[in-house]
Amino acid sequence: MPPIAKQHGRRKPLYDAAQRARRDESVWTLIQGILAPLQFLVFLVSLALVLRYLATGAGYDLATASILVKTGFLLLIMITGAIWEKVVFGQYLFAPAFFWEDVFSFAVIALHCAYVWALVTAALSPVALMWLALAAYGAYIINAGQFLLKLRAARLDAAVTA
Repeated sequence: MPPIAKQHGRRKPLYDAAQRARRDESVWTLIQGILAPLQFLVFLVSLALVLRYLATGAGYDLATASILVKTGFLLLIMITGAIWEKVVFGQYLFAPAFFWEDVFSFAVIALHCAYVWALVTAALSPVALMWLALAAYGAYIINAGQFLLKLRAARLDAAVTA
């Protein structure tokens, strides 16, 4: 399990020169840059709808639809992210620079898929489904934070090399 190695007391840069060039030239970088904020917007709307349902009991169908849309965005960004990782790092997932983000992404996906399974099989009550969605959303926020920290690290790396 490869942590980011340290060089001379500092964190190793996320990208070497060739990886950075592939990242900058790849259409998948743009796609990720578009999908990530869209997914976050869908998350915010869905979170509001889920919380509204839990607070008032109104809007179950709309909240459910929003969770399914959020899950679709999550799966889409995971697939396109794996392609991006292949282009930039030469492997679909678990590249050393994004190993822990990918590991946690699978936990996020598992929670979202557990929601879909529980919805389809009627394994949970509507309220329990919404709480499961909130657990999935909590994990998503942590994972999004991981990626934002990596984005910041990449920007700091770029500033050092400039």
